Amino acid sequence: MAENKKNLLFIINNLNCGGAEKALVSLLQTIDYSKYAIDLFVFKHEGVFFENLPKEVVILEEQTIVPYLYSSSKSAVLKAIKRFDFSAIYLRIVLFLLSKKYKSGVLQEQYFWKYYSKALSKLEKEYDVAIGFQEKNPIYFCVDKVIAKNKIGWIHTDLEKLQLDFDNDIYYFEKLNHIVTVSDGLTERLQIRLPELSTKIVTIENIISSKVINELSKESIDFEFDTSFFNIIYVGRIAKEKGLFMGLEALKILIEKGHQVRWYLIGDGDQKEALLNDAKNYGVSEYLFFLGLKSNPYAYISKASAFILPSFFEGKSISLEEAKLLHKPIVVTNFSSAKDQIEQGVTGLIADMNAISIAEKLEQLISNSSLQEDLINNLKNTTFGTENEVTKFYNLISNG
Repeated sequence: MAENKKNLLFIINNLNCGGAEKALVSLLQTIDYSKYAIDLFVFKHEGVFFENLPKEVVILEEQTIVPYLYSSSKSAVLKAIKRFDFSAIYLRIVLFLLSKKYKSGVLQEQYFWKYYSKALSKLEKEYDVAIGFQEKNPIYFCVDKVIAKNKIGWIHTDLEKLQLDFDNDIYYFEKLNHIVTVSDGLTERLQIRLPELSTKIVTIENIISSKVINELSKESIDFEFDTSFFNIIYVGRIAKEKGLFMGLEALKILIEKGHQVRWYLIGDGDQKEALLNDAKNYGVSEYLFFLGLKSNPYAYISKASAFILPSFFEGKSISLEEAKLLHKPIVVTNFSSAKDQIEQGVTGLIADMNAISIAEKLEQLISNSSLQEDLINNLKNTTFGTENEVTKFYNLISNG
């Protein structure tokens, strides 16, 4: 009976191609809708993953202030003037001033919230459980704008590496019933950083369905890799912290050594033009390809020669787990949680945090087909998929 269902609210920034967004969709695809009624609040209604949401999920309306904040400054101000919306003009001015004062987008987002929140309406509906499914704004909204018996904040990355202002966020963490991280390593580091809240902090790994991903990987796509090249693939945001500029320099090193290599990137982000410019300056533009956002990246990963993740930091990378599940030879950089996901020389290769080392590890793969086969066979003999993690989630929302 519908009236016996628990009412759950999830909050996230958008549904673009990112780890948190993908994790949320996977969780929503796994939840038992005979027991739970799900509402979803998305700050900005954009993203390739909207089409993957289960039909049972109710998407709440985007709030009216949002378009003024996510369009270009000039067009946003013009729209606000036409509508005599002086609060929107004020917010754009504040956002501009914060961007001048703080170079870090993380700090800008943190300090902007006290102004932004005044323009956002509280949700009228009361929930059994509300989940801010991302750091910063979704958690702030969960605390400030939602009525719920049980409030949960979900952390997907290493907050220390983000270099956020912990003092700013402690107020919000204290208001939460639970804080979820996606790996034991993240939980341990957060418990050390916030010892007074340690009992609130728990681990629930990102849910990855091996059955769903294997089925999707077999779908046909209007694309073919040139098999005369060693085709490397990356899936994720095109952002500085993902280390893509190191990857590009590694690509340059390999090409200069005479290797037939191409690098394909699935995703989008604010560093795309900068990467293209660097590729042009390096003389490797013809070997770098942007495939854009894909709701089903698995069909591309399965056909590539190898998977690369040259990040400076990660929480627990979903795309890396998916590449393992699809039995791809993998090269990652030695970010803090890399060894939690990859066993060196067994399920992948871990490079030092520089382009030369990344190039060396890729060259090992390119030059050694036996190594490729060993990595593939080791991955085939390892069990992946974390569907059982949903039981931890059920226990968490049942215990309050």
